[in-house]
Amino acid sequence: MDRPVDPLHESQLAEPAQVSPHRSRRRLVWLVLLILLVGAGVLLWRQHRAPSATNGRVVPPTSVAVAVVGKGDIGVNLNALGTVTSLATVTIRTQISGYLMKIDFKEGEEVKKGDLLAEIDPRPYEAALAQANGNLTRDQALLKGAQVDLTRYRGLAAQNAVPHQTLDTQVALVAQYQGTVEADHAAVKAAEVNLQFCHIVSPLDGRVGLRQVDQGNYVTPGDTNGLVVITQLHPISVLFTVPEDNLQAIAKRLQAGATLPATAYDRSGANKIADGTLQTFDSQIDPTTGTIKLRARFPNDARTLYPNQFVNIRLLVDTHSNVTVMPTAGVQRGVPGTFVYLVNADNTVSVRKVDLGVTDGVHVEVLSGLNPGDRVVIDGADKLRDGAKIAVRAEAGQGGNPASTTEQSGHGAKKQRPDGGQKQ
Repeated sequence: MDRPVDPLHESQLAEPAQVSPHRSRRRLVWLVLLILLVGAGVLLWRQHRAPSATNGRVVPPTSVAVAVVGKGDIGVNLNALGTVTSLATVTIRTQISGYLMKIDFKEGEEVKKGDLLAEIDPRPYEAALAQANGNLTRDQALLKGAQVDLTRYRGLAAQNAVPHQTLDTQVALVAQYQGTVEADHAAVKAAEVNLQFCHIVSPLDGRVGLRQVDQGNYVTPGDTNGLVVITQLHPISVLFTVPEDNLQAIAKRLQAGATLPATAYDRSGANKIADGTLQTFDSQIDPTTGTIKLRARFPNDARTLYPNQFVNIRLLVDTHSNVTVMPTAGVQRGVPGTFVYLVNADNTVSVRKVDLGVTDGVHVEVLSGLNPGDRVVIDGADKLRDGAKIAVRAEAGQGGNPASTTEQSGHGAKKQRPDGGQKQ
């Protein structure tokens, strides 16, 4: 039963036991690599599939508002800061000294030229006038007597009845009395003027301010504050400055006989206060600021402008007629420069580069790039790109009839500013 073991057979049996662990490791490595490759492939497939599903089914068309490009007139305006200035401001002062007997005005009321404002005690000046008239009467009588004597002396001198010295003395006496009478006439006139000064009247039409002195005070011509200040409010003017570069255009229009409308707005620039016209400009340019001062005149019938009031002035210099216009809200800026999103017939948008002219903050002149009738996006453009699908939620009318107020002092075509826009 016990058989001896063959050494060769024993080695053949042991060899498979040694090779089996190596094969197992190799199979395990290949299996891990296969699993990794399958996982990577699935991940890549999902990543490529997700955008396709998003573009095709998930993202809806972008909702936008559009406007139609049109034809119209647009004005070229200059915006400036101005100060209301009265054409006449008078401080009423007394020309004589005396007690203020009566005040004949109410604070804040409108007065006309020649209206009585105050009365000063006239009695001292009435007495002075009476005395001047008395002196005049006395000296006129003396002159008349001297002239009668002169006539008599001339007749006697012709007969050599009196010395010529007596005649010459009488001639000098008559001339003396004539001078005295002339002085008396002047004294009477001065007394009459002083008596008139007792009644202080308004030198112009205007509004009376607050009185500076009360009834019963002794007033003199040297009083610093005077009695009251009268300010002309109708008409009134506004002083404002513009850059010297705009002077040539303004001067050219004025020399051609054009009337340049000027509009006054409140401090915010949102509310219109009054309408007027440009009257003139200064004769010198301020070298420190490079600006020139202009004066606009306003009727101010509604009394909406008062001296030293701060206002914004919009001066219409010129008007561009029958030009292509569009809303400034549709203007975009980016890598292409100034562009708009043009709406295509298939409800997609395309980027269209445009050149712009002047703007009024609401509308802008289009020099090139668009034609009347084109539709542009004016709201919702922040999510658009070239070729994007859109859904029009609102469409404005043609932009060809703007408010005709184009400025040259603002900074931007998309944002409406109280002080206006500028050339784009």
